[in-house]
Amino acid sequence: MSFPDPAPVRDLIEAFRRSKTMFAAVSMGIFDRLHESPARAPDLAAAMDVNTDALERLLDGCAALGLLSKHDGVYANHPVAEAYLVSGSPDSLYGYIRYSNEALFPMWRNLEDAVKAGTHRWQQTFGLEGPAIFDHFFRTEKAMRDFLRGMHGNGLLTSGKVAAAFDLSRFRRMVDLGGATGHLVIAACERYPELRGVVFDLPRAAAQAREYVALSAASARIEVVAGDFFRDDLPPADLYAAGQVLHDWSEEKIERLVRKVFASLPDGGAFLVVEKLLNEDGVGPVGANMQSLNMLIVTEGKERSLSEYTRLLRRAGFASVEGVRTGAYNDAILAVKGARVG
Repeated sequence: MSFPDPAPVRDLIEAFRRSKTMFAAVSMGIFDRLHESPARAPDLAAAMDVNTDALERLLDGCAALGLLSKHDGVYANHPVAEAYLVSGSPDSLYGYIRYSNEALFPMWRNLEDAVKAGTHRWQQTFGLEGPAIFDHFFRTEKAMRDFLRGMHGNGLLTSGKVAAAFDLSRFRRMVDLGGATGHLVIAACERYPELRGVVFDLPRAAAQAREYVALSAASARIEVVAGDFFRDDLPPADLYAAGQVLHDWSEEKIERLVRKVFASLPDGGAFLVVEKLLNEDGVGPVGANMQSLNMLIVTEGKERSLSEYTRLLRRAGFASVEGVRTGAYNDAILAVKGARVG
């Protein structure tokens, strides 16, 4: 009797162990310490006041995962760890990894209950309602900076490809709704020299965005405006963008925001939506399915296929909707109001 290859099942049994190994090493500051100087396990354990044998097992696990090198007992960061796991790196995902460890990892334990109820798990996991949890995790300036830096790192991996997915040269003013650190506006303005950009986000995020914008070669053409896209008037633009925003909210709130964007645009203006696109049958890519489950656990929203976004955007009045798979972390959709120009 032959059996199916158990490798996919075995891999999934162990998948959370690999994630938690990296999460723990980041949380304990191991990659930051090794950034300062490669070290042996006993010396590192003494400096950290932890068990030497246990730390060596964690270090060896990170080496086996390709995050560290080990030569003659000396551990050092691999380039991938230097780029993405060291907290001070400009490309770091440190903040989002800490958030994944401290918030998402515990909440995913309650996936079964999320599926039964169809609602997020903030209350069940932490005893807090959804909005309050962000006040808890971002209770310090450093926590907020770390999270936004992680989101910025994610953005750097995808925003350049999103800005190149469509020819945006005909547009003159782009406003990124919920633009966080401004990575999408920065990428677009650096690619299109005639484009001016606005990062529009809540005051705490806007303060951080100004620091990132100042580092861009296109900073003179980018401004940061504090506001709430649900409550406040939108800054004028012929191109609005929303990156990983629509997937956070209920259908009713999304339709309200899309209608608001449509009403604010001139004819020929457009709405650039940046999200993971599901395949039309809802199966795959895997990252989009996992993100949709993450949205179930964390928010009111979900991921969608291009046809689902198309229906949503056309209901608001957009004349044409195109989607592009960027090959990066997120995909891109461009919805145009009225006749296409250019």
